[in-house]
Amino acid sequence: MSDKKKYGIKELLVIDKLEVGPVKLESKKLTMPYVVTKGKEKYSTELIYSYEEPVFNPSDISHQNLASLIGAQVAINYGLFCKKIVFKGLFDSTDRSAIKDWMENTAREIYVIKILQDNPFLTGKAKNIDPVKLKNYLQSELFFESSDTDPVNTKWKFWETDKDKHCVLSSGGKDSLLSYGVLNELGFDTQPIFVNESGRHWFTAINAYKYFKENVPSTGRVWVNSDRVFNFMLKHLTFIRSDYANVRADIYPIRLWTVAVFLFGVLPLLRKRKIGRLIIGDEYDTTVRSTYKGISHYSGLYDQSRYFDEYCTRFFMRKGWAVAQFSILRPLSELMIQTILANRYPELLEQQVSCHAAHKDEDRIKPCGKCEKCRRIVGMLTASGVDQKICGYNEKQIKDCLISLEKIELHQEKAVSQQLMYMLMQKGILDSGNIKQPQSHPEVMCLRFDNEKSPFAAIPVNLRKPLYKIYLQYAEKSLIRSERKWKEFDLLHSREIKTPYPFEFESKRNLSKDNNFSDKKNEYLWGSLTWQEAEEILDKIDIALLPVGAIEQHGPHLPLDVDAFDAEYLSLKVAEACSYPKPLVLPLISYGVSYHHEDFKGTISITNETLAKLIYDIGISLAKNGIKKIVIINGHGDNAPTLSYAAQMINRDAGIFVAVDTGETSDVDLDDLCETPNDVHAGEIETSTTLAVRPEKVNMNKAEKNVIKFSSRYLNYSSLRGVPWYVRTKKISDSGIMGDATKGDAEKGKKIWAIMIAHLVAFIEDLKNLKIEDLHQKRY
Repeated sequence: MSDKKKYGIKELLVIDKLEVGPVKLESKKLTMPYVVTKGKEKYSTELIYSYEEPVFNPSDISHQNLASLIGAQVAINYGLFCKKIVFKGLFDSTDRSAIKDWMENTAREIYVIKILQDNPFLTGKAKNIDPVKLKNYLQSELFFESSDTDPVNTKWKFWETDKDKHCVLSSGGKDSLLSYGVLNELGFDTQPIFVNESGRHWFTAINAYKYFKENVPSTGRVWVNSDRVFNFMLKHLTFIRSDYANVRADIYPIRLWTVAVFLFGVLPLLRKRKIGRLIIGDEYDTTVRSTYKGISHYSGLYDQSRYFDEYCTRFFMRKGWAVAQFSILRPLSELMIQTILANRYPELLEQQVSCHAAHKDEDRIKPCGKCEKCRRIVGMLTASGVDQKICGYNEKQIKDCLISLEKIELHQEKAVSQQLMYMLMQKGILDSGNIKQPQSHPEVMCLRFDNEKSPFAAIPVNLRKPLYKIYLQYAEKSLIRSERKWKEFDLLHSREIKTPYPFEFESKRNLSKDNNFSDKKNEYLWGSLTWQEAEEILDKIDIALLPVGAIEQHGPHLPLDVDAFDAEYLSLKVAEACSYPKPLVLPLISYGVSYHHEDFKGTISITNETLAKLIYDIGISLAKNGIKKIVIINGHGDNAPTLSYAAQMINRDAGIFVAVDTGETSDVDLDDLCETPNDVHAGEIETSTTLAVRPEKVNMNKAEKNVIKFSSRYLNYSSLRGVPWYVRTKKISDSGIMGDATKGDAEKGKKIWAIMIAHLVAFIEDLKNLKIEDLHQKRY
C-alpha cells in the first residue's frame, strides 16, 4: 500500500467564482467575458468568435440567446474546480437544463480521465486524490443572472433549414475529409466549415482550408480564441504544473468539453445558410461506456459519441433550430476510414494533417513525424499500400514511425491496432522477431453495425444505401452484432437499413406494416412487450403517450382515418426522438366523439360518456402499472372536452399527472404557416400533413375551397376571442371541408409535422426529468 497521503475531491475547488458573460454582440462577432475570482483578486479575459460574414442581428433576442450559448461552452469544463459559476445573459429554461446536464457529465469525465488516471500535468494534492463513487461530481453552484425576466422568455422560432444541405465540421483530419468527399460525390450540397483556433492547432487545418477555399465556394471559417481562454483558466488551476506549455503529451491538461466549442460556433452560419444537417467525423470506437474504480463514464469520448450527437439534436429540436447532428462514419474503423480516403479521394488525402505538433514548411503544413498520431497515420497508410509522402512525411520520418510501432502502443481501438500490426507483419514491414505475433481482427475491415456504437438509426434513411454502396467497395463485408458475436448479413437488402431516423420527418410510412420503429427492439411500444419486458421497462420509465383519434369524414379527398393515423404517427415520432428510456406508446384509440359528422357516410362516432369512461379506465390501470405521467395525444379537436374531463377524473382518483395535447404545444407556431382563416377540418392543414406522410391517400382533384365566414367574430374558430360552440358539419359545409384544401402542400405539411414533433419532444423531455411533486412549481 502506498504511504502517500490521499486527498478528497474538495481539494480540487481552487476557484471561488467564475463569471461568464453577458455576451457583447456585433453582426460578425461575439465577445464573452470570463472573470475568475480567487479570494479578493479578480482576473479577466474574453472569449471571442469572429465570422467572415454577418451572422447576427444584435437587437434580436434569439440571436443574443444563441450567442450566449456559444460563449458558455468553454465554461462547461470547470464544474469540478469552481465553488460558484455564474452565467450572465439570455439563457432560457431549456438552456439552463442543458448546461447543468453538460456540466455534470463533464465533471465526471474530467474527474476520472484527468484526475484519477495518469496525467503528466498534475502536481501537488491532485496527484493523490482518493477515488470516490458519487452520484454527481459537479461541485459548482450554478447561477443564472439576467437583466431581463428570470427565466428568460425567448420566443420559440422554427429555423427554415434544408435537410439536403450538409455542413461538415472540418479540421483537416481524415474523418472530416472523408465525410466531405463522400457527401459531395453523392451530389449533396456539402459545405466545409472550419473553426480556426487561435493557437497552433489551426496548423492541422490550414492545408485543407486553403484547398477548399480555392475549390468550394461555400467554404466557411470561424475564428475563436478558445485556446487562449483555456490557457487563462489553467493558470488559475493550482494543481496544474506551471510549466505545462513545455510538457510533451498527447492529451490536454484538463479540457474534455471541446467539440461543442466548435460545434456551437458554426450554428449561426447554419441558421443563415439554412443548413439542416451538421456532420461530425466520428468513427466506430468513439461511443464507449466504461467504468474506472467503480465509476461509470464515457472514457473521455462523450463529445465524440453517438449519445452526444443525439443529445445535441434533441436540444436543437427543443430550441426549434431544425438541425440534425450525426456522423456518417460510425460503421467504419479508423483503418477503414484512412483506407477509403486514400484510395478514393487522393486529392483530399493530400490535405490531411493529423498531427498537433505540425509545422510550417514554406507554403505547406507538414506533420512532425514523431508523435503517436503520426505513427498511426504512417502505419495505416503503409498497411493500405499508399505512399505516405502524400501526407507530407519524408523517408526518415516514415522509417522512424514504423520502427516505433514495434515498441510503443497505439491509442486506438485495440482490435484495429492488432489488425494494423498483423497487416504490417504480413507485408514484411515489421520484424516478427521484435514483437509478439498480433491477432488478426478481420471484422475491423468490414462495415460493423452495433446497437450502441453504430446503430442503423444513427443517420437519415436517404443517406444509407448510397453511402454504404461506396463503403462496400472497400469493406470485405457487412457485419451485425448479435449475441456478442459478429454475423455476416446482406446490408443493402436488409430490413434494418430502413429503420426510421428519429430526428427528421420521413414520409410514406405504413404503420400497419412497419413495426421496426427502433434500434431498441420496440421497447417503447406497449403492445409489443411481454409482461416480463413491461415489468423491467416500467422500473425505468413512468410516462406514457396515449394516442386518441377518430374515424370520420374528411371531405371528398382525404381518408376517414386522418385523425386516428395522425395521433398514432405523432406519438410514435415523438417517442422515437426522445432520449432513453423512451416514453411508452399505448395502442391507438381510433374512435372519438364525431356525431357532428354523421350526415356523411363512413363516420363512426362514440358518445362522450363512452370515450370518457374508456380513457378513465385506461388511466387508472396505467397508474396501477406504475405510470405517473400520461400525455394524451389527441388527433380530433372535438374529443378535447371529453378527454379533459377524463384527465381530471384520473388525476382526482389516482393522483397522477395527466395532460391532453390537441395541438396546444405547437398551434401558436403553426399560425404563420396557414394562410386560411377558420381552417379547422380537412382544409389546408390536414391536407398538407396528409400529403407529407401519405400522399397516395390524397385525391387533390377533389380538393375544394370552403372558407366559412360567420356572422359574429366571436364564432370564428381561428379567432383569439372565439368561444367554443358546436354545430353539425352538414349545416355549414356540403363537402365536409372547413378551410381551403386546394392550398394543401407536402412541404408545408413537413414543416407542420416537424414543429409539432419538436414541441412535444421538448414537453416529454421536461416531464421525464421531473418528479411528480416537482411538476406543480418550478424549483431551482
